[in-house]
Amino acid sequence: TEAAALEILATRLEGAMAAPFARAVEMVLRCGEGHGRVVVTGMGKSGIIAQKIAATLSSTGSPALFLHPAEAVHGDLGVLMRGDVVIVLSASGETEEILRLLATVKRKGDALIAFCCNVLSTLAQASDVTLDCSVEREACGLNLAPTASTTAMLALGDALAVAVSLRKGFRAEDFAELHPGGKLGKQLAHLGEL
Repeated sequence: TEAAALEILATRLEGAMAAPFARAVEMVLRCGEGHGRVVVTGMGKSGIIAQKIAATLSSTGSPALFLHPAEAVHGDLGVLMRGDVVIVLSASGETEEILRLLATVKRKGDALIAFCCNVLSTLAQASDVTLDCSVEREACGLNLAPTASTTAMLALGDALAVAVSLRKGFRAEDFAELHPGGKLGKQLAHLGEL
């Protein structure tokens, strides 16, 4: 079920979603040129995927951070700065904690990108770019637990991070600079550093 969802997403990216995806890439690139950051948010399982997307963006040369939507409405919205791009993940596009952020995000951030399964939702309509993560069904036997939809969001986030890094000309040397630890760090380190 999840594999089928990814195939449908790939087809969508090559077709109807190619132009919105390209706009999202441009927004993230412009954000970085102006020293803004990418702020990624989501609630529940979408929030866990948002954390991973923020980490991938950061490790591929696009400064990013995760903003928990429940904490955001209790003061953490102060992290948003002019020039930031906000990526919001919400399958329904109607998540209460997310909708409470929209007015401030639109006022403080430069662009709002939604990863959403419901392109007619409040979130999708409020966004500058909406990327359609809809799936035919979840992999859960009850068709309830976020499974295929979160897999689609994760793949879309990886695609965005990779597309941006390629456009930036991100090199192995840049990757090494950001990954000094672990096996990757040792593999990419210069002999003198070891």
